[in-house]
Amino acid sequence: MAECSFTEESLEKNNFQVNTKNITIRTADGSTLSGKINIGEKERVSDVFTKTDSPFVVLFDAATANGCGRVFFINKTHIVWVEPED
Repeated sequence: MAECSFTEESLEKNNFQVNTKNITIRTADGSTLSGKINIGEKERVSDVFTKTDSPFVVLFDAATANGCGRVFFINKTHIVWVEPED
């Protein structure tokens, strides 16, 4: 995957608690995406997937085979596995 960079100031300007974690996601169609998620006040990456009502997870500063710096809204029902990289 390509190396990407993202500044977190844009999240902090909007008064969001910023606690980013690097992850890799494999989707049901076989796609692999690497990027960052903001876990905010949650303790673990898994809490984003199990302790929230939102059907989507936002992956930003994402790298795919087609480039980097992208933002994806991924439906949780289409995720096969998630690997935290931190």
